Amino acid sequence: MKTKLTLTVEKEIVEKAKQKAASRGISLSKMFEEVFSNENPEVEKTEIQLMAQKLLERLNSIKQMEPQKESDKVHLKRFLKQKYG
Repeated sequence: MKTKLTLTVEKEIVEKAKQKAASRGISLSKMFEEVFSNENPEVEKTEIQLMAQKLLERLNSIKQMEPQKESDKVHLKRFLKQKYG
């Protein structure tokens, strides 16, 4: 059953929403329904949010380094000794 809904929203937001719906070839009401009809509705993510999510996924997939047996100081001393004798 369909019912009417009245929202109070900034005019600029309404215009952006109408443009987005028009670019998808659907009505604003249909776009609203699509967003909230899913079992797990997700608000559309911005490009920056999507990039951050990909970065986090990539970072989580990287194998963690084994803890070092020697300190950085020891490694530096060895390197300098090899380089300069």
